[in-house]
Parts: sequence; structure tokens; C-alpha cells
Amino acid sequence: MYESGENYLETILMLKETKSLVRSVDIANELNFSKPSVSRAMGILKEDGYITVGRKGAIELTDIGRKKAEGIYERHKLLTAFLQKTAGVTEEAAEEDACRMEHIISNEVFQGIKRFMEV
Repeated sequence: MYESGENYLETILMLKETKSLVRSVDIANELNFSKPSVSRAMGILKEDGYITVGRKGAIELTDIGRKKAEGIYERHKLLTAFLQKTAGVTEEAAEEDACRMEHIISNEVFQGIKRFMEV
């Protein structure tokens, strides 16, 4: 899966924490993307089995979509905390870099950071 798809899944998961109903317009607003771009991405995610779209446009993560989104979000949160702790940077700076890093970091390095942060 591409970084953009992972970002969409993570955004859906985060929006579901505060909204009972997530629609394409909510994702577009959150990411500051155009509605047609989001609509196209939702079509791809639906085709790949990561989401379902209800009659009223309600977007739901499938089991596989939720698992993927939760993994990405876990990486995001851990990397943000790691960067703040080790680099002494602001939460904003850590969040921004963690958002890029979460998509390219190997599982081995992620697990090492996870062990480090548990100490």
C-alpha cells in the first residue's frame, strides 16, 4: 500500500474517534484535499477491501482496514513520542516528521524503538 492510502486509513480511524459518521467530505476537510481526490481514493480503498461505503456515504473500516489503520496510528504515536523524548523537539515538529517516518520505517527498527520507549 502506498503512503497516501495509509494516510487515508489513519485519518478515517482518527475521525471515527470523534464522529459517529465519517464521510468523504470529512476526510477532504481534515486533510485539506479536494473532494474528487478523496472520492477516487475511497474507491480504491473500497476496491482493495479496506473500507465499505454505506448508502448515505458513511465510510467504515473493514477488519483488515482497521488493523492496517491501527498499526499506522500506533507507529505515528510512538514515533512522535520518541522524537520528542530523544530529540527534545516540540510536539508539532515531532508530529510532522513522525507522519513521514511512519510509512518508511522497517518493522525491526520500529520494534527497537518500541522496546526503547518501554524502558
